This record gives sequence, C-alpha cells and structure tokens, in this order.
Amino acid sequence: MSIWWSLHLRREAASVPLARRLLLGTMETAGVDPDVSYDLSVALSEACANAVEYGGDTAHGGCSEAYRVTAYLDGEKCRIEVADSGPGFTGERTSRPAPVHTDAEAGRGLFLIQELADHVHIGNKPGRTGAVVSFDKILKWRKDAPLMAV
Repeated sequence: MSIWWSLHLRREAASVPLARRLLLGTMETAGVDPDVSYDLSVALSEACANAVEYGGDTAHGGCSEAYRVTAYLDGEKCRIEVADSGPGFTGERTSRPAPVHTDAEAGRGLFLIQELADHVHIGNKPGRTGAVVSFDKILKWRKDAPLMAV
C-alpha cells in the first residue's frame, strides 16, 4: 500500500511541529518502526526549519510566505521533499555539508539530514527560484504493522 500527502505551509515557526506531527502520526498508523520514524521526523524538522528561515524572496518583491512538504510512504521506502520559493542554494551549499560542532545553533540542519537519511538530494527548483531538499529512508516495520509492505 502507498500513502502520500502534501502540505502547503506558511513560513512560520509553528508550521515545523505541525509537519513533524503529521509525519509521525502517519508512520505510527502505518506501523513503521519508531526509530525510523524518529530519524525521518528530525530530518523533516530540519528541512522545514530551513524553509521557514531561508525560503523567502521578499527582498526581490516576491511574496513567498509558504513552502511545500510532500511525503510518500511506498512499499519499503519513505521519501520526503521540502520545497520553498527562496533564493535557492549556491554551488557550495549543494555539496555534502561539512560537519558542525554539536553545540552549534546554526548550520547543522543539512548535515543532520544527510546523517539521518539513506539518500539526500539538495538543489534548486529547475527554471524557478527556490530550494528543494528531498531525502528517503528504507523503512522497517513493526511486527503488527497494518500497512506493511508485502
């Protein structure tokens, strides 16, 4: 069975826990292992926090007060994409992020996503302004999972 959902969220701090809770609830209902769910929820929170902080282009007269989160649970994999309408990434930011000190307040989001997910793509929207962070992880299922991949 496949499950997917997409949210169009305001670039406000309150949207981050909303997206995280929706992902955790979906994964719990489907029967995904709690450790995998936790890893993906932390990665999603970091991607959403980046979209909230950096995802606007109001300096150029644009009105980008929203960002989009899409999640797919399909078979043995979960794929998450967070897209915004900000200025996007520069060349050096799309390569593997450098490790940061564990006490750092900024700069750890992309690094954490890389560490928590199996595959990560960090880039810009083709032909438009905005950044896209997508990542996926192989799912593990609880023994009593109602929607386990067959």
